[in-house]
Amino acid sequence: MTLTTATSTPAAVTAVDRPTERRGRRRPGAWLAAVPLLAFVALAFGVPALAMLNGALSVNGSYGLGNMSQSVHGAYWTALLGSVKLAATTAAIAAVLGLLLAQAVVTSRGKALREAVLTASGVLANFGGVPLAFAFVATLGNAGVLTTELGLAEHGWSLYSFWGLALTYLYFLIPLMVLTVAPALDGLRPQWREAARSSGANAWQYWRHVGVPVLLPTLLGGFVLLFGSAFAAYATAASMVGSSVPLVTMQIADALSGNVLVGQENVALALSLDMVIVALLVMAVHLPLQRRSARWLA
Repeated sequence: MTLTTATSTPAAVTAVDRPTERRGRRRPGAWLAAVPLLAFVALAFGVPALAMLNGALSVNGSYGLGNMSQSVHGAYWTALLGSVKLAATTAAIAAVLGLLLAQAVVTSRGKALREAVLTASGVLANFGGVPLAFAFVATLGNAGVLTTELGLAEHGWSLYSFWGLALTYLYFLIPLMVLTVAPALDGLRPQWREAARSSGANAWQYWRHVGVPVLLPTLLGGFVLLFGSAFAAYATAASMVGSSVPLVTMQIADALSGNVLVGQENVALALSLDMVIVALLVMAVHLPLQRRSARWLA
């Protein structure tokens, strides 16, 4: 009896392991299904990136770093710093306000309110460009409805300034933060709060030692995402403030169109390469934080 069991066990194990092995094997031609996607990525992103890199490094028929050096000096450097300052300021404010709004929505008992806020956030996060600029000009411009009714111009208010543009950006950045952080707030388990309360911790201690450490990767990732969105925005600023607020996207447009100097197209490509470098740094920070947050909340 013992001999029969011993001899049948390896066969049973082998029979159990075979389906697992078959599931783990990959068919030799499975990667061919990704060829259309890879071809699209190569055409849509690879070719423009190579053209931009070639133009940014082309100086009088040869390759050099003259355009890259020029892109980080003078008015171009001022515009690059202006974009970083605007993006960092609006991302920080939107991260705080978006977190508070998302927390209020997640903890509310009204399901209809939650669905309404999340749906509106999904719409407003993608509302930008010329329509958004027109809405703010009609509301808070020099002759806007609220500016006239509240006499804001007498108190020094101007929509066509750094803070006016920052206020406009917050209109779509705050909803984007709500969409980013709401799933993470849903992932906070009630058992953690109950365990903290059972240990004698108050609400402040719970958020300090449990809630914030768990949410920190998501919050930092959300800030980085908002920074990248504000840093790359163009249409809203171009339609509303033009060149009155120094931004790198405005400098690229002026260099390509020749509004200021003729023959600066390669400098514009160098500025675009600077933006790509900043975007890559943003993604290098965002992706590890996103993976760490997903691991905590899984």
